[in-house]
Amino acid sequence: MVANQELEKFSPFELLAHQVVEGFITGLHKSPFHGFSVEFAEHRLYNTGESTRHIDWKLYGKTDKLFVKRYEEETNLRCYIVVDCSRSMQFEQKLDFSCKASACLLHIMTQQRDAVGLTFFSDHIEQQTELKSTVSHQKFLYQLLEHVAIGGNVGDGKSVVETHGRASLQIPQILHDLAEQIHKRSLVIIFSDMFDDFLQMEALFEGLQHLKFKQNDVILFHTTAKNKELNFDYPNRPHRFIDLETETELKINPNDVKEQYVQAIQQFQKELKYRCQQYKIDYVNADVDEGYYPILRAFLERRRK
Repeated sequence: MVANQELEKFSPFELLAHQVVEGFITGLHKSPFHGFSVEFAEHRLYNTGESTRHIDWKLYGKTDKLFVKRYEEETNLRCYIVVDCSRSMQFEQKLDFSCKASACLLHIMTQQRDAVGLTFFSDHIEQQTELKSTVSHQKFLYQLLEHVAIGGNVGDGKSVVETHGRASLQIPQILHDLAEQIHKRSLVIIFSDMFDDFLQMEALFEGLQHLKFKQNDVILFHTTAKNKELNFDYPNRPHRFIDLETETELKINPNDVKEQYVQAIQQFQKELKYRCQQYKIDYVNADVDEGYYPILRAFLERRRK
């Protein structure tokens, strides 16, 4: 799916949490637990009877008060990579893009000894792997991503396409389920076009907010095919459009509805970006036509700054 030489392009990069996280072992990310190692955090007043080992005597000389130095531990993190494998993600290779980008992020996280797991969802959570940082687990996740990218089986053994003959997506409920199931203070990376019933947009935003309420660091790769899905760039002649989720057909001339369609989709994207900013979710506009490498590289460089 992604050649080793392509993965190696991302070896110089790190993907650090922007907030405190909980993990298993010492690593790169700030922990919510304070110890007496690594990085200075703050002073606190000395309590009578405790060890004098960490008293800041220089500060005592200036203030005539006893203060203890507190330090922040560093830790690895739990990283959940969440991939939308619904039928709409089959359009214009969006699922293939998401799996390849996920493989590159997996490469970075395992370099950092972070524990990574994969979650695939359609109208429900199809499959959710364990969180591990072992080499064997990494290989398993690579194989799973490659398998799903080509339309392989997930969850209950049905193909990616076969599992999605449904009336509508239920992304809000899936986000709520994820928020309840995963560990708090984790890194959650979502690949999805976020296409759902526009009438339940508020519920969609509540699902994202729920993930942040659990103190997770959330990154959303809003995966779309810009020319076709956002700009509605089709030749000016009659077309037969098929809703990949409901299989509903509509025969129209694109120019007859283009203005209204583009206006509606731009409003949705604008609102999604605004809510992500409001909830401190890292929003990435991922146009599959650009390819995964430039999008990931730009994102990683921006996040590093």
